[in-house]
Amino acid sequence: MTDPLRIAVVGAGPSGFFLAEKLLGQDAIPVTADLYERLPTPYGLVRYGVAPDHEKIKNVTRSFDKLAARPGFRFFGNVEIGKEVTLDDLRAHYHLICFATGAPSDRRMGIPGEDLLGSHPATEFVAWYNGHPDYRDFQFDLSAERVAVVGVGNVAVDVARILAKSPDELAATDIADHALAELRRSKVKEIYLLGRRGAAQAAFTNPEVKELGELAGADVTAVPSEVALDPLSEAELAKEDDAATRKKIAILQDYARRERTGKEKLLTIRFLVSPVELLGDDRGQVRAMRVAKNRLVRGADGSLKAEPTGESEELPVGLVFRSVGYQGLPIPGLPFEQRRGLIPNEAGRALPGIYVSGWIKRGPSGVIGTNKPDAAETATTMLEDAAAGAMLAPSAGDIEPLLRSRQPDLVTWADWVKLNEVEARAGKAAGRSRVKLTRVNEMLAAIRK
Repeated sequence: MTDPLRIAVVGAGPSGFFLAEKLLGQDAIPVTADLYERLPTPYGLVRYGVAPDHEKIKNVTRSFDKLAARPGFRFFGNVEIGKEVTLDDLRAHYHLICFATGAPSDRRMGIPGEDLLGSHPATEFVAWYNGHPDYRDFQFDLSAERVAVVGVGNVAVDVARILAKSPDELAATDIADHALAELRRSKVKEIYLLGRRGAAQAAFTNPEVKELGELAGADVTAVPSEVALDPLSEAELAKEDDAATRKKIAILQDYARRERTGKEKLLTIRFLVSPVELLGDDRGQVRAMRVAKNRLVRGADGSLKAEPTGESEELPVGLVFRSVGYQGLPIPGLPFEQRRGLIPNEAGRALPGIYVSGWIKRGPSGVIGTNKPDAAETATTMLEDAAAGAMLAPSAGDIEPLLRSRQPDLVTWADWVKLNEVEARAGKAAGRSRVKLTRVNEMLAAIRK
């Protein structure tokens, strides 16, 4: 074929950009790549998931911006697949289609009281303080003095850290203005970070947990017996010679030895505890969490699992955020594996001509950079299939006229550049990296000016 291979990438987060980068960066087969995004803004979790006080992580968008300047790249923002355009529309216009839609849904704890007032998925809180338009008007009662964050991954640590930081520290970041205003009124004094297994199994990274010990307005502590290395974990560490995990344990054991210094807030990291019930008051509001104490045992598959000891305790908390895993959502017309929350695939191939990349492909694991080799694998599969002639047979030409007829407020990359400049100027005037617009109508108005 002499004309370029037309490729649609649904989802303009890191996975989508890494995939487009790989496709446009090769010269074996001429291609064009159109990135679709439901919101007017690109970058996905880099904009709406990365904590506002982790500005360096967001620098990955610089490479995305360079990619957007390449011939063959287009961005179609404010376009929702299934609404303005269907899967059949994409099939009629593209040779290959890839979904990089992430894992936007959270997993539940599955315990009594989980739906009480004051019990929330951590994903909603993160999206709210990062200015995601879908969560702009959510309410979180920060008048509670004690909060439990269930989970010991990096997202859980982010939530605990944002709650523990002073508003003045956060004011220099790109945190959403509405969230900063609420955090200034926060009455939170004590935060529990809860893991069901041991310290050696905690999913957070060492830089993340080390940062908790450097908070200006919060002391950090841990329970000595819960961060002591048990024999089973010791045996695994010895077998794998895992220096990073040993360092993590050393950091946590140092926290367990620390004395309080009189800072306004206290962050307590707990291990070997599992929530078994949320207890409510007469208004239906969370008033406490009952946790079971655990010990580690080796499961039938050889992994270390948490087993209840029969002991339990109550934590007097008025606000709960769960961060116990995420899962993808089904896409009409594609197979879906409900248990793992992903689209089944072979090296990214889901159906003939249709592919997946990122969390919807492999499940919610890894950090932003993990998506790069994942995208490279999918890109290789796509190009190999194209070279073998195994692709869709589009019957129509360029899709942009159809998109504009159905979505008059289509957002192009040039529109995003204008919106980005508006936010950056507002940020500069306020001494911040940016001031985010958090409503779609505000974004569109800024583009039209």
